[in-house]
Order: sequence, then structure tokens, then C-alpha cells
Amino acid sequence: MSTTMVWITITLYILIGIFIAFLSRVGKQNSMAGYFLGDRKLNGFVSALSYSATTYSAFMLVGLAGLTYNGGVGAFGFEIIYFMGVSLVAIFGPRFWLVGKKYGYVTPSEMLGDRYQNKWVAIVTALSSCLFLIPYSAVQLTGIGYLLEGVTSGAISYTTGVIIATILALVFTYIAGIRSVAWTDSLQSLIMIIASTIVVLLIIDGLGGWNGFFDSIEKTKPEALAVPGNGFFNFWTFLGLTIPWFFFSISNPQVSQRLFMPSSMKSMRHMLLGFLIFGFIYTIVSVVWGLSATVLFPELDNADLATPILLSSELVPDLLGVIVMVGILAAAISTIDSILLTLSSLFSRDVYRNIMKHKQTTDQKQLQIGKIVIPIIAILAYLFAQLQLDLIAVLSVASSAGLIVVVPGIIGAFFWRKGTASGVIISVIIGSIFVIILEAFQLLPLGLKSGIWGIIISTILFISTSFITKAPEDKANEFIDYLQVKLKKNSR
Repeated sequence: MSTTMVWITITLYILIGIFIAFLSRVGKQNSMAGYFLGDRKLNGFVSALSYSATTYSAFMLVGLAGLTYNGGVGAFGFEIIYFMGVSLVAIFGPRFWLVGKKYGYVTPSEMLGDRYQNKWVAIVTALSSCLFLIPYSAVQLTGIGYLLEGVTSGAISYTTGVIIATILALVFTYIAGIRSVAWTDSLQSLIMIIASTIVVLLIIDGLGGWNGFFDSIEKTKPEALAVPGNGFFNFWTFLGLTIPWFFFSISNPQVSQRLFMPSSMKSMRHMLLGFLIFGFIYTIVSVVWGLSATVLFPELDNADLATPILLSSELVPDLLGVIVMVGILAAAISTIDSILLTLSSLFSRDVYRNIMKHKQTTDQKQLQIGKIVIPIIAILAYLFAQLQLDLIAVLSVASSAGLIVVVPGIIGAFFWRKGTASGVIISVIIGSIFVIILEAFQLLPLGLKSGIWGIIISTILFISTSFITKAPEDKANEFIDYLQVKLKKNSR
């Protein structure tokens, strides 16, 4: 692929993206809700495309394709489990939206702190999210680095790609907050889904149609069409990867925060439906992409290079390949800037505000602190990306394994009146430490991965600690009773 063409296309994308971001500067961005939630006024179409671009980032066309290359069709089952987990949005989405609108929550941690009537719940869950989301944002940078390096055969270095992504994420974030992110997400989603689908059809046609495609796999790498196939997706590995992914939609704050943003319950339903359609198509595309690479390039040293090399192959016209490349670049940047916004809002709203409670902490001051924190987080993600660790898909799941420890507290907030702040704090702290130790030393107690241990330990600690401690019942009753009344009314 021509390096000149790559640079020209990236430049055009940057100019168009910045133009759209500036168009999104409607209304005020001088409040936390305005800057981080778009004043809770996103319509269903924009919400669906933005949610899709944020979720389906470098993980999919680079990470999931690489995972398919590495382990075969089991990667499809792994991603379908995430799809099943999206059903959680149907349960928790309306609840997040209703309490967010009533109490003015900006972050999921703020919601938990208020529900359990303890500022340390907000602080601990926010810091835990920061700890595990920085590696996840680094995964997106890594994906872009591999992508640009691969499609240009090293003419654009890995580090150059990472720097470009970091700068663009900062630019889109600062222009208009979540509004510019959501609007540019919409453009990015459409580019991704259309161009990548066309590429898959071209690749399949080049391999002799669907029959020829599967015949080629059966001849060259038949284990790719079976589970566990080459042994990568054995039962415990599959379970360890899928459990954190199942809870992704409520455990990852950059995703759950978006449940506060739709303008109405109807917009939220449209968001979920649009995301499911987009996600199913994109999953098929990514898996077929990975299987195609196993046929065409069976000896890759790094599975995450499957997509870049496929894009630069003779089966894909240069112009179409570079458009898909920009789509993947844009999707990864979408996830990074969403994470930057979420982490900065968590820090300013839940850490800074609660620690500095005795001093002046106005909404405008929190917004100012949030904007100051954004580049710091970006630099940390950049430094982490320079380590170039492991498979992108596996790293993504490892980050979700750490975030999963807050799930019992979230479920308890909506469904268990007896859940206590102590239960949340202890379960998140000890659960996080345990996951970090398992990941740092690559330990597998009883053969189980960190995500499984994370959810088991945090659940046991949350329930047992809540049983032996007391919590203010007034807020729990008010919170849950309000939801029951509103949900019953909306179901009529």
C-alpha cells in the first residue's frame, strides 16, 4: 500500500473529523453534564453509532481478527458471549437513565457513591476504573501502531502511529467534549461497517466464493473451523475470556456512562437495537477476516498483524484498503477519547470533589480539573502502549477482568436493599488487588483465569460484608422504590 496514499487519506480524515467536531459545538459545554454527557440530549441514531464505535474499536478488526487467526472459529463464540451480555443493557440501561435524570449523575461511580451514601464508594470505584482502563486505552493505541506499521510495511513506524492516535484523541476530546466524540463516532461507524463489509466480500470472492473459502480453510488449516481447534480455546481459556466480556456493558464505565446520555427512553431503545445490528455484522466481518488471513498468510509471527497484511494484499484495492484502515484508526480513536473523557470525569467528579469537599468544588471547577487531567491520562496510555504487550484481544479482556469487580456493587445498587458501602469498598479493593496479582505473575489458581476469580471473590466479599455491616436504608428504599414505580409506568 502506498505510504503517500496512506498519509493523504489520514490527512483527509483528520480535516473532516475536525470539521464535524466543530459542527457539534452546539449548546453550552461549560458544565460537567454538558461536556461529558452532551446535556443528556443524544438521539437514538447518534447514540447507536457512537456506542458502536466506542465498543468496537481496534479490538475488533485488529484484535478479534488476530484472535481468530490464533485460535480459529472459537473467537466467534467468544464475541457472541459479549453479544449475549449486551442484553444486560436492556435490564440496566433504563435504570441508569432514570436515576441519572432524577439525581443528575455524571458518572457511574457518582451513582454508586450516592446510592450507598458513602463518598469512599465513589472514590474507590473511580480509582479502580482508572487503574484498569489506562491499559485498555493503550490497547487501542497499540492497534493503531500495528495497523499503520503493517499496511505501510514499516514506512510508518509503530511509534508514529501511536503518537498520531494520541494527538487526535486529545483534539477531538477538547473541541466539544462528548458531543464532538459522538458526532465523529457516527462518521467513523459508517466508514467502518460499509468499507469493511465490502472488503470481506472482495476477499471471499478472491478465494472462490464461500464454498472456495471454506474449502481452502479445510485444506490448509482445518483446526481453525473446530473448537478447541489447535487447543487455544480450551474450555477454561474460553470461560476465562468470556466472563469479563459478558459483563462489559455495565463494568466498563466508558460504556455504562453512555446510558446517562440518550434524550429519552425511546432513544435508548433505538441505541440498543442499532448497536446489536451493527455489532452482529461487524463480528461476522472480523471473524471472516481472521480466517481469511489463516489461508493467505499462514506463517505470521504476530497474529495482530493479520488485518494490516490482509489490507495490503492484492485481493484488496489500495483505495478501499486505505479507507478501511482509516475506519479502524477512527474506531480506535473513538474508544480512546471516550475513555479519556470518562476517566477525567471520574477523577474530577468522584476523586477530586470528594477529597476536596471542604473547599470550593463548583461544577465549573470540576470541569476545569477534568480538562487538566485528560492529557495526563493520554500520556500514561501512550507510555503503556510502548510496551507492546501480548495479543490485543487478550489484553482487552485482562483489563475487563479488573473492571468486573465492581459488578456485584452495581447489581446490588439496583436490586438489593441490604447491600452496604463497606461491601462495595472491600469487594472492589480486594478483588482488584487479587486480579492484579494474578495478571502480573500470570497465575491460574485451579486453572481459572483472573476474570473468573475477580467476579467470584468480589461477589463473595460484597455479600458477606454487607450481611455483617449496616447501611442507611432510607436512600436504598428511595432509590429502588423510585425505579420500580417508573419502570412499571413505562411498561404500560
